[in-house]
Amino acid sequence: MTIKHEIALAQGHIVHGVYVISTRLGEKVNAMTAAWVGRASFEPPLITVAIGKTRYTYDMVKGSGVFAVNVLGADNIATGKRFGLKSGRKTDKFAGVEYDTKTTGSPILRDCIAWMDCKVVSHHDAGDHTLFIGTVMDAGVLREAPTLVYDKESFYK
Repeated sequence: MTIKHEIALAQGHIVHGVYVISTRLGEKVNAMTAAWVGRASFEPPLITVAIGKTRYTYDMVKGSGVFAVNVLGADNIATGKRFGLKSGRKTDKFAGVEYDTKTTGSPILRDCIAWMDCKVVSHHDAGDHTLFIGTVMDAGVLREAPTLVYDKESFYK
């Protein structure tokens, strides 16, 4: 299906933060940069992430049932690019990156501004993506800073 040009332009005006979605499956860790993240519920605390079905992280989250949302600050654009421009199928994105783990074992980036460690409670088909809904098992704020806002024009410079 071809998306009407005007629809794509209008959707481009929806504002998103920039996040790194990390996960662990067995001994393997991986992460990807994402913008389609949102809150779904106060009680219980639920987060949604939309992950493309062709992404390596999709296979790992579906297999493990866990993920972490690492919230990037305005000064973390290099981190966003590190985890977003190459596939984890071919590259160890965590080579040389220090990270912590919490409840689920998913990587928590030390340079992010906040993080949420989640257990998948459901997933739903959404076209070329899957919406994973996770209960936030643990979370923290590492520093106060503005969230990096996704802007295609400046992100890929």
